Amino acid sequence: MSEPIIIAENERLDDLMTDSGLKIIQSRDVFSFSLDAVLLSRFAKVPKYGRIVDLCSGNGVIPLLLSDRTKASIDAVEIQPRLADMARRSVALNGLSEQIRVIEQDLRVYKQLAGNGVYDAATVNPPYMPVTAGDKNENEHYAIARHEIHCTLEDVAEACSRLVRPGGKVSMVHRPSRLLDIAETLRKWRLEPKRIQFVHPHAGAEANMILIEAVRDGKPDIKLLPPIMVYENGVQIV
Repeated sequence: MSEPIIIAENERLDDLMTDSGLKIIQSRDVFSFSLDAVLLSRFAKVPKYGRIVDLCSGNGVIPLLLSDRTKASIDAVEIQPRLADMARRSVALNGLSEQIRVIEQDLRVYKQLAGNGVYDAATVNPPYMPVTAGDKNENEHYAIARHEIHCTLEDVAEACSRLVRPGGKVSMVHRPSRLLDIAETLRKWRLEPKRIQFVHPHAGAEANMILIEAVRDGKPDIKLLPPIMVYENGVQIV
């Protein structure tokens, strides 16, 4: 008989609004998932079987959402012990421990431990802002999630390049303002951008998110997908 899942007093159980009834443990004390993670989980092309790695996994929301779309095994790599623990308990709570493995590790180290080309696909929702950009939040968990304290865009691209097999897909969500940096860095590490989709708060507003897919050792050929509008007439539609 499995041990009961403990949810601390400062934690809550949120419904992920999936057909399978997935739930996730969250807390105001640490960085909770937002729409960018949900959109990335829908955007990413993942194999039906095989192996997937989710870097900068946070509380494990992307692996949980992907589990509704694939039978592949999913490794969730997260550097923060508190978030990794929450992710591990959420996975157990949903009965997904045989499919999703939570690994508490620095992705810069993990890329050496796991081996080259061992995954068929990768997803990543990395910190968006360089450490020099803006003021870091006083909450350490928020600061690490938002700023490139433990990993830079370069670190993320290198890790994905080493972990994903040739022909494997890497899907990322980021800020549109860093599009050129993203494209240059991905190409430096033999990850060829193949699909790009901009996300706008509503029609007429500037994009505030970008979804991008790259293929390891792919040929140059990029598609710009129709933009996503989050709100229509004040009502959230995605």
